[in-house]
Amino acid sequence: MILIADDDKTVLLSLKLMLTRKGYEVMTATSREEAMCIVREREPRLILMDMNYSLSTSGDEGLILLRQVKLFRPDTPVILMTAWGSIPLAVKGIQAGAFDFVTKPWDNDTLLGRIATALELTEKESDGDVIGGKNFDRGRIIGKSPALMKVLDTVARVAATDASILIMGENGTGKELIAEAVHANSRRANGPFIKVNLGGISQSLFESEMFGHKKGAFTGAVSDRKGRFELADKGTIFLDEIGDLDPSCQVKLLRVLQEQTFEPLGDSRTRRTDIRVVCATNADLPTMVGDGRFREDLYYRINLITVTLPPLRERREDIPLLVRHFASQHSGNGPAPEITDDAMRYLSTLPYPGNIRELKNLVERTLLVGSEGAFTAEHFAAQYHAPAQPLGNTGSEPLKGLTLEEVERKAIEEALRQYDGNLSRVALALGITRQSLYRRMEKYGLS
Repeated sequence: MILIADDDKTVLLSLKLMLTRKGYEVMTATSREEAMCIVREREPRLILMDMNYSLSTSGDEGLILLRQVKLFRPDTPVILMTAWGSIPLAVKGIQAGAFDFVTKPWDNDTLLGRIATALELTEKESDGDVIGGKNFDRGRIIGKSPALMKVLDTVARVAATDASILIMGENGTGKELIAEAVHANSRRANGPFIKVNLGGISQSLFESEMFGHKKGAFTGAVSDRKGRFELADKGTIFLDEIGDLDPSCQVKLLRVLQEQTFEPLGDSRTRRTDIRVVCATNADLPTMVGDGRFREDLYYRINLITVTLPPLRERREDIPLLVRHFASQHSGNGPAPEITDDAMRYLSTLPYPGNIRELKNLVERTLLVGSEGAFTAEHFAAQYHAPAQPLGNTGSEPLKGLTLEEVERKAIEEALRQYDGNLSRVALALGITRQSLYRRMEKYGLS
């Protein structure tokens, strides 16, 4: 049973008619007291609730009802309805435990999709462990540590839904592989999987790359071009490095994720796209939200489900499996090189600030150099580049009085000097991707 709580009888009638035609049992409530009576006695599977309940412009009535519902039925998903201009209220609702929100006037297909996702995800969360009981395609993911299995269990639970997922973790932990697994185990597995590195798209090219353009829309547009959202229709779009997205582009992205509509450059016709959104970042998005560098409403739109990948140092029991996998890849169809037990013990003790990517590079470098016999710890130690000391102020120039951009420029200049212009190591030391480093160097005129 679905409960609709709204004091607008026209809205109640419209929603009840739509949901009843889709086979749902529906009850309605026009007051907070009536809604709570139904919540206590009937145990609704889902609640649709207006944030501006009882004509409250502040949203206090809606928040009070939401908190009461979560107190009595903490596992019941609540989808909030709010006007576009009241999205901050919806964000407060998400923080208070709501499952999702839609804006008025809503699109029926979008709302029905959110309802189906909420119900399906809630049912899956009550099914227990799904990794062992169902076939799960883990694709290129290697490992069996408890930390990794916990992540895969979450992925298995949510993959079959259309819930938006935010994958967080340090560089090199395998965020793209998790996104691939989400798609492979979803109902969209036969549809396209479109990968977009937002850190490598400049502000000026964002709309053309993401929404496409018509011939003649701008100088150089010699033909029509489909954007990434159109290419991802009926599939999954993977937005990597979303923490690097320029603030001016964030609002454009929010609108597409909210409405699932867009207009190509030079085309006034609105187009609809049916997509599942998976995002990834190594940035601290909550801190960026607090600093005003990342939109709060966008943050809560993309992280309906958050998956946090453990760094390699927290899953060391997977290192031997990864080493053998990389060694087998290196040998191709030939026999895998022999790696001694002391080499495995040595590799399992290294810090790996670059995580799995760093381990892969170390194994490949060592095997390329070659050995007349088995590869020992000495062979790997000879190719291992110990991480440098953390970057910091040299003391030659105080940071006091500098702007944030000036501090950032100084940090990049110092890293370039420290690593003799090796951009891979500079990016690793600064905790950003190479694409992000390129953009910042271009911004500050560094070469």
